Amino acid sequence: MRGVETAFVLGGGGVLGAHEVGMLQALDAAGIRPDLVVGTSVGALNGAVIAAGPGEAVERLTGLWRSDIVRTAFAGSWVARLSTLARTGTHLHPVGPLRDVLAETVRVGRIEELAVPFQCVAASVERAAAHWFTTGPLVPAVLASCAVPGLLPPVVIGGEHFYDGGLVHSIPVGRAVRLGARRVFVLHVGRIERPLTAPRRFWEVGMVAFEIARRHRFAEDMASLPPGVEVHVLPAGATGPLSPLRYRDGAQVSECIERAYRASAGYLSDHGC
Repeated sequence: MRGVETAFVLGGGGVLGAHEVGMLQALDAAGIRPDLVVGTSVGALNGAVIAAGPGEAVERLTGLWRSDIVRTAFAGSWVARLSTLARTGTHLHPVGPLRDVLAETVRVGRIEELAVPFQCVAASVERAAAHWFTTGPLVPAVLASCAVPGLLPPVVIGGEHFYDGGLVHSIPVGRAVRLGARRVFVLHVGRIERPLTAPRRFWEVGMVAFEIARRHRFAEDMASLPPGVEVHVLPAGATGPLSPLRYRDGAQVSECIERAYRASAGYLSDHGC
C-alpha cells in the first residue's frame, strides 16, 4: 500500500476498549496521525471512527464511550437476554443497537470512502479463516469484526457467516507491516501488560486458555518484525485484573481512559515520539 508510514493497530477486548481512547488522546496531543488504521473487534469500531475523521476522533470516541456505549449496545435485563437466547438458541443480544450506534457515529457508507485507509478482520465460520474487509459497506464489516460469539449473532455477508475478529487476530500488527507501515502504534485493551499465570481455580482455566489463544499470534508478529520497522506498544497503565466477563460494566470507562492517557503520554514523551 503506497503512502503508508504510520499505522494505528487497535486490538479487541469489549468494554476494555476504553483504554484505546486514552491512548488515542495521547497520540493526538503528540500530533501523531495515522496513514493506515487496522482493527479487530472493539478495535475495529474505534478504528473506524478514527479513519472516518482523525481530527474529530478524540472528541467523538470520548463522547461515545462516556455516554455508555456498552450498555447501549448490550441493553436488556437478564430476562430480556434469556428470552433472546431462548428464541435464537445462539446469542444473548440482538445486533440492532450496536448497528445503530455505529451508523450514527461514523456516518460513512463504504470503507473506501473513509478519510484514512482502514481494514478490519473477522473470522469466517464456513472457512474457519481470517477475512479482511478492505472495501465495501463499512457498518456490516465492523459489526462482523465485533460479533462476539454467544453475545451477538454472526453477521452474514455475501452468504458467509462471520464472528469476532479477535478469534483470528487479537492485535494484528503483522497486517499493518505487510501493508507497508514502517512505524506502528499499538492501541490495545491492557491485558497484555499482565503476564499470565497458571490457573488455580476451575473457572480460571478457560480464561487462561483464551488469553493464550489471544496473545500467541501477536507475540509471533512481534518476534518476526522485519528490519527498519518501529513498533510502539502503548501502555494502558492497567494495575488490576481485567475481566472480559463483565462485558456490560461501563462504570470504570472514564478511569480507563484517563489512566491510559497518562501512561501513553508518558511513554510517547520518554521515547521522543
